[in-house]
Parts: sequence; C-alpha cells; structure tokens
Amino acid sequence: MKQFSNEPLMDFSIVENRDRMADALATVEEEFGHYYPLIIAGQRVETEERVASVNPCAHEQVVGYVAQADRAQAEMAMEEAWKAFETWREVPAEGRAATVLRLSALMRKRKAELAAWLVFEVGKNWVEADADVAEAIDFCEYYAREMIRYEGLNQVYPHPNEQNVQRYIPLGVGVVISPWNFPLAILTGMTTAAVVAGNTVIIKPANTAGVIAAKLMELVDEAGFPPGVINYLPSSGKTIGDYLVQHPKTRFINFTGSKDVGLHINEVAAKHQPGQIWIKRVVAEMGGKDFIIVDETADLDKAAMGIVKSAFGYQGQKCSACSRAIIVDSVYDEVLEKTREMAAELRVGEAAANFAVNAVIDEKAFRSISNYIDIGREEGRIVLGGDRDSSVGYYIEPTIIEGVSSHARVAQEEIFGPVLAFIRADSYDHAVEIANCTEYGLTGSVYSRNRARLESAKDKVHVGNLYLNRHCTGALVGLHPFGGFNLSGTDSKAGGPDYLLLFMQAKAISEAM
Repeated sequence: MKQFSNEPLMDFSIVENRDRMADALATVEEEFGHYYPLIIAGQRVETEERVASVNPCAHEQVVGYVAQADRAQAEMAMEEAWKAFETWREVPAEGRAATVLRLSALMRKRKAELAAWLVFEVGKNWVEADADVAEAIDFCEYYAREMIRYEGLNQVYPHPNEQNVQRYIPLGVGVVISPWNFPLAILTGMTTAAVVAGNTVIIKPANTAGVIAAKLMELVDEAGFPPGVINYLPSSGKTIGDYLVQHPKTRFINFTGSKDVGLHINEVAAKHQPGQIWIKRVVAEMGGKDFIIVDETADLDKAAMGIVKSAFGYQGQKCSACSRAIIVDSVYDEVLEKTREMAAELRVGEAAANFAVNAVIDEKAFRSISNYIDIGREEGRIVLGGDRDSSVGYYIEPTIIEGVSSHARVAQEEIFGPVLAFIRADSYDHAVEIANCTEYGLTGSVYSRNRARLESAKDKVHVGNLYLNRHCTGALVGLHPFGGFNLSGTDSKAGGPDYLLLFMQAKAISEAM
C-alpha cells in the first residue's frame, strides 16, 4: 500500500476541468426531484413521510425528496446492524480496509458528479464542493491505512513465562449523526472510521443534505459493503434522534453539529438504560468561535487575506470559520481597511455559477444570521455588508462589524454565517486574553513575525487547532488532526492517528508458557 497523500484538488483555471464540472452540473440537474428511501440491511424501505431537500440558492428548486424514518424503522435498523456486526467484525482488518479503499476509488471516479450534488444541495461553489469530495476521499484512504497500522500494534513488554498480546477489537453498533455543512466529507469520515474498525453503523444525516448522503449509500453498495454494515436513516432528531441515542443497544454515538445538540446527546447518552451493559461512548465535534490575532509585526496584507478566506469561505458556515478578528491597536485601522477592501471584492450569487459567496443553507439559518447582524448594529459599526435577500435564495452579504467589545454577543456566540466581528486589543498579550475568553476552543490563528510570540502562542492560545501565519480553516486529513477544546467538543482529532481508537477497545491476552 502506497504512503498516504492528500487527494489533489481540481484546478478550475484549466478548461478541461471547467468543462467537466459544467457537464456534471447539467447531468445532476436532470436528476432533480427523485425520491430517496431508507436503506436498512441493503434494502430500500419506503416511508409515508418525506421531506424536500431544496437548493438554497434557488429555494423553489427541489433537489430531491428524502424519506423520513420512524421509531419502528429505527428499531429495525438497530437489529439489522447488530446482525451485520456479528459477521463484519470477523472480516480481517485488511479486508475491511480494502472495502473502504474501493469506496474512495469510486468517489475519485465520480468526483465531479459528487461535487455537483454538493453545489446544488448545500450551496457550495465549485472550489468548496471539490474540496469536500477530496476530503471524503482522504478520510477513506487515511483510515484504511490507520486500521492496518493498528492491527499490527503490540505495545506490551515481553515476559519469560507468558505470551502476552494486546489487540484492538470493535465496539459494536454506533449512530452517526452528521451535519449539512460538509455533508460528504464529514459523513464519510465519521462512517468509515467506525466501520473500518469493525463496527456497524446507522447514519442519520441532516435533512438539508439527505440527497448527497443517499448518493454515498449508492457508492457504499457498489464498493461491496455487506448489507447492514451501513444503514441510511434520515429523519428528524425529535423523531428518532433521542430514540437511537438512548437505545440500550447503541454502543457509541459519533456526532458533528451544534453545541446545544451535542450537549443534549452527551446528557442523554450518559443515562444508563434498562438492559444496557456498557457505558456509551460519545464522540462530539460541536463548533467554535474562532479567531485570528494580528500583531504590529505581522505581514498585514497576508493577514487580511487570511481573515477574508477564513471568515467568508462557504459563507462562514464552517465550525473553523474566523468570526473574530482580534487586532493589536497600532495596526487595527490598517488591517480593518485592508480586510474590508478585500471582502468587498467578493461577489454574491449562485453556487452553480461559481460565485465566491453563495446562499446560506436554509430559512432558519437566514433568520438567525440576520438577527445577529441586527444585534451587531447595536454592538458595533457595520463597515461592510449587512444586506440580505431571501426572495430567490437565502443570500446574505459578507458583513464586517467593527468596534466590537470582546464580551459582545457577536463576539461570544456562534453565528455560523458570513459575519465577522473586529475587536481592538491593547497589546499582543491582551489579544491572547480576548482569544481565550469564550466557551469554545476549536481553531485560531496568530499572525506575527515575532518568534517569541509565536512560540508562546503554542502554549497560551487554548484551541485544538492552532495555525501560525496562515488562515484558520482548511484542515487537511493526516496533516492537521481536527477537534477542539472546551465546548467545541471532545477533541476527537478527526483525520489524526488517535481517531480510530475512539471506535475500538483494547483487549489484553496472556497465556502461560
């Protein structure tokens, strides 16, 4: 097996790649309006209830209709997943890894098509959609290799009178609750990590991204996963979410989403249920209030570019997105103006037409972000953007609010949209204090030419992913293990060498000689 390397991104300055993407968009658009049933133990299961997944850039356009599971179907999926576990766990690690690698090969073959689905269903422009698919491929490739590595580990010391070994075994059946913002990459990563370790799963994707999850299931079947190893169960959290989380046969929950939902899952999962014979394991990634610090020694042009990229890429709908620019006083005005000028050049429009900034995911998000912009008008001064329009799609202009207190709501609460708060710091040390003064701790960046400050940031800036002199988004599998501190989650470090351990348990075996 070759050494892991990240999947190359498509270069859309090349005519052939632009044509390939345009063809994929046209092909996918012809498939709009199809119905996607549940998949339990490899069988299509029809449901009476279904929801429309719409294009956020043109919300009258239905991308597809997604089935909605009820509790009876959730129970069926649980039983079938446990049946599949009894045989899947016996498949050698090499066989499980090979199946995951076949999945990545199929994704690579259909890369443009998958990206096109992301463009339409969740409003990602071409670059963001391509990166989402590439990351999904990376997760498959990386976790397959990690499973082979773990299979060969034996970390116990020898004894003259015993033969001792430690081996890693799977946990059982898990529930994967995935978000809409990286609906292929994160879902694929959460799922393949669990199944390559020998577990079986029930996946509950966000309804706003149910179609791309169904497309993943098509590839899962083609890759040769046995029926029941991965079961597709879209529905609302109220209908089956709590039911599966508290189910006595659920062994683990792998969740990515909001802080409030993550805390609720953690609370519900912690309660022992009748018939439950284990402590459930919860893996949670729950968002952030991320920042970029710029001091007076920094390359200000580079810093401003990093702020814009981090704040407004995919409309700020990333848990790693920069929503706080913390600038040392002596360069505050200059960095603000440079950032404002660069952000003003971003054009808002349809993802399919490859505009830089597209619509936010749905009406609920549109209203929430709009409310925060109104709050920001009271807490600071809007120097860019602030306008929004939901008549055709859920469009919000990139918005910069300056003069914000470090304790203002727009500086403390996760907005999850294209809204950036500029905060003035008296000094570099003060900037670090401001950076650390939220309940989150996911990502952050420090721009400085002062080596002592960069070294001190490694210890004093309390985030799970710290970047020095670069933007705070764009973590790569295998290079930047991803996961945060505090209420950003369980610091699960997706795409890193520790991640598979979350879905396995170690068994020590000793035999007298």
